[in-house]
Amino acid sequence: MDKKNVWDTYSAHQLKELEVHAQEYMAFLDCGKTERECVEQIVNQAEVAGYVPLKSVIEKKKKIKPGDKIYSVLMNKTIVLFHIGKNPLESGMNILGAHIDSPRMDVKQDPLYEDNGIAYLDTHYYGGVKKYQWVTIPLALHGVAVKKDGTTIEFNLGEEDDDPVFFVSDLLIHLAQEQMEKKANKVIEGEALDIIVGNRPLKVAKSKDPDKNLKDPVKMAILKLLKDDYDMDEEDFLSAELEVVPAGRAREAGFDRSMILAYGQDDRVCAFSSLKAMLELSGTPKRTACCILVDKEEIGSVGATGMRSRFFENCVGEILALGEGNYNDLMLKRCLANSCMLSSDVSAAFDPSYASSFEKKNAAFLGNGIVFNKFTGSRGKSGSNDANAEYMAYLRDIFAKEKVTFQTAELGKVDLGGGGTIAYILALYGMNVIDSGVAVLNMHAPWEATSKADVYEAKRGYAAFLKYEGL
Repeated sequence: MDKKNVWDTYSAHQLKELEVHAQEYMAFLDCGKTERECVEQIVNQAEVAGYVPLKSVIEKKKKIKPGDKIYSVLMNKTIVLFHIGKNPLESGMNILGAHIDSPRMDVKQDPLYEDNGIAYLDTHYYGGVKKYQWVTIPLALHGVAVKKDGTTIEFNLGEEDDDPVFFVSDLLIHLAQEQMEKKANKVIEGEALDIIVGNRPLKVAKSKDPDKNLKDPVKMAILKLLKDDYDMDEEDFLSAELEVVPAGRAREAGFDRSMILAYGQDDRVCAFSSLKAMLELSGTPKRTACCILVDKEEIGSVGATGMRSRFFENCVGEILALGEGNYNDLMLKRCLANSCMLSSDVSAAFDPSYASSFEKKNAAFLGNGIVFNKFTGSRGKSGSNDANAEYMAYLRDIFAKEKVTFQTAELGKVDLGGGGTIAYILALYGMNVIDSGVAVLNMHAPWEATSKADVYEAKRGYAAFLKYEGL
């Protein structure tokens, strides 16, 4: 089947909307390089759009009614939004779900050390990465450190033009004969991904007694800077969440500015487009619309803020109790089983430079619209959510009515590809779920590439999905 280049389908008005959406998206990426930063932006935008915290609704014992807009945040890393519809919640919801965590390096709990006059922060990489891609590039430090008294110290260092940046060193080519003979996954070892943070020693008076001279003077100098600038002690690293990410803002790519090159597009491209579709939903929908944006997908959706937690289920239960009354578990089970979901996650874009890794007929292409992955998993669909034919037909009908351009894909060749999303977790409730998102080049690299047209078409697809009454 022929694939359609979505650029050719747009009117002049739509092309203007596309550029506005792209610029807003790039700004979101620049201000949201961690889960906490993303959630902060989402809350700000949601409240402007009229959403109120679920916690306040519970405290005031307000009864939820159609048209109400409610959100709930968990540990500043996961958020769910509801736009209450006219139909009973037991009849199900239309759900958009994406994740806001991305591959990176996390600073360890006891990280700061000095080695031969250079100060380092020890890291542990997060998610699936090619470790060699993270050396010799400018890196920024984002996150928080929480002191014992509860004071939160915020870090966002390396993004402004006058900020210092950090980096991981690599061996010069002249001495790299042995290194170059290693396999790609061994060229840079995980324990070698320590970022360089300083080289200037703390100046103190020298003592004739060597035992009284300052040990690790560069480390001591870094600790003094942290104390002076952030009121942070070395012990405060124990209760810190510091993420090392590529420094720099999202950029337009190509002579034609048709693409976006940025860190964290897996999966913030789908998270942002889902959010925008949700916030732009006007009036009172017939069916309750829901958007869940979660943490920890890149490491298996585990933990309190991952999709496997009970946070989403608990929030739906609270909404049912506040709206329907006479709440019971059967109502919750019916609501979830009758729901339809788009698991909004990215797909691998066909790369002509590595064509042998793809099966071209069933690959996603930049500029060909939103991507449906009927199934993910690996080798024999292991670990996959496999959407049924009826649901795929239902979505085809919606997109045809709304003139949304879509394509279908698998994640690489059968014996090569593999990957997963949050889709299978929601499918456990018995609801209809399919993966749908944006094709990405350089996925999981420090800098990933998307087509502006695909980003815009994803938002259009998500908006269309929210308007319909379900299968």
